[in-house]
Amino acid sequence: MPFLLHSARTWSRLSASAAVAASALVLAGCQSVANAGSAAQLRVIDASPDAPALDIVPTSSSAPAPPALYNVGFGTVSSYMRLTPGTWAHAAYLTGSSQQLANLHGALAPGAQYTLLVNDISADLHLSLLRDQSTPAPSGLVSLRFLGESTRTGPIDLYLVPAGAALTDGFAPAAARLAFGSNTGYRNLPAGDYSLVALPAGLAPGSAAPLFTSSQMAYPAGSARTVVLVDGPAFRQSAELMYSAPSALHILTATDYDPPGS
Repeated sequence: MPFLLHSARTWSRLSASAAVAASALVLAGCQSVANAGSAAQLRVIDASPDAPALDIVPTSSSAPAPPALYNVGFGTVSSYMRLTPGTWAHAAYLTGSSQQLANLHGALAPGAQYTLLVNDISADLHLSLLRDQSTPAPSGLVSLRFLGESTRTGPIDLYLVPAGAALTDGFAPAAARLAFGSNTGYRNLPAGDYSLVALPAGLAPGSAAPLFTSSQMAYPAGSARTVVLVDGPAFRQSAELMYSAPSALHILTATDYDPPGS
């Protein structure tokens, strides 16, 4: 029962909550966890705009080694994998080598979900461990967490624009002054279909062209999502990625929780 890691190879794929590529694969099978309900779960999001491909290796002195994640690239949002609760060391290596670029120790609680976030530029690469929401949002609402991981755009005001509406219709930002390193925590907002529109912080809607506008996406009632602002292709130099519409900003959306049957 192998876990698959998905990594982006074209910019259009980065807009999905899990970027898809066949070259990144968890090579080991599922490890034995005494009670699946008590297992911790961990995924990886790579938000570093210029880091090389990475191998992410979690280790623990008191638990069997889980699958490692190989060839993790910018824009990757992996699936969750199960880990035995306890303290883990997470290391990021240059793919295919023993050169360690970043590491982090963190405790994983039973039944909890976490994101291991790869962030900052490659010269100052960091790993951060974030606890994810694994319970339903209140009735009629969606829980959204906004992370500022764009290294070059400056603070951002991010709007949720409903289908059939315009940014200039008087909406307040869902997240204001979202700068690099920002983490809003989860906010309960009305569920619905929205386009995400990003403006430089403090600019009135309609006074300047948006830095980024997403397609309409569904944010179902009861669900939880993590929205990550990352550098856009205007700041990327990789020959692996091909861009049809370079921009300064891009947004990744990760699924943290969906109600049963949704």
